[in-house]
Amino acid sequence: MSATIVQRPNETRRGRLAGTVALAAVVALAACSPVPTLPYAPEEPEPLEQSTTALPAYRIQIGDVLDVRLLMNPELNEEVTVRPDGHISTTAVPDAEAYGRTPAELADTLRKGYARDLQKPRVTVEVKSFAPTRVYVAGEVTNPGEFITVGPTLTLSQAIIRAGGTKLSSDDTSVFVIRRGADDKAEFLSTSWKALRQGQDPNADIRLAPYDVVYVPKMGIAEVYQFYNQYIGQFANPSFGFEYLFNQ
Repeated sequence: MSATIVQRPNETRRGRLAGTVALAAVVALAACSPVPTLPYAPEEPEPLEQSTTALPAYRIQIGDVLDVRLLMNPELNEEVTVRPDGHISTTAVPDAEAYGRTPAELADTLRKGYARDLQKPRVTVEVKSFAPTRVYVAGEVTNPGEFITVGPTLTLSQAIIRAGGTKLSSDDTSVFVIRRGADDKAEFLSTSWKALRQGQDPNADIRLAPYDVVYVPKMGIAEVYQFYNQYIGQFANPSFGFEYLFNQ
């Protein structure tokens, strides 16, 4: 018994036409750049003193080591570490909230506590060593995981680059961030990685907070393909419009 595959003439013409249209569409898309016209980058970056003025004030993190100093009472100087609950303990102030506050704000709180035993205490707080901050990237990225840095937390673009970039299956229009808010409750925040990488919205490059989780979801068409590949493609042989003639 022999099998001959016969393709109908109309289907052949339709296939050629579809291929021509698809090729023309690819060429047209390639000619259209999604990136708008942007100003050229300067030959030299701005001086450091100008570029750092806009950085937010440093806020104390869990694990930071602080030097608490009293100008007129040096015998009370001490080094303390921010506990996992975000508080510190000193000789005169048994419990003070430190996490999320600037050194100046913490010094003001300690000053009020020391004033119960001292007259007009002059208190300063210096960060002796900075605890590393952590952010997490998950979802449709090449290398998901935990990323540690010292200093300012990563921006969205820096975190995604650390994770190796997004996959072709990612839905980069709806990247969202999971952040712990008041009372340690989870908050969902959204931003657009697509608007950022296509040069449309620089404000989309948000600066992450410590322990933020960046999640890049899978686009709908990728989920459909995964479902097809797992549950249909393995058990069914789809037809491509060919006619099989079996001859004795």
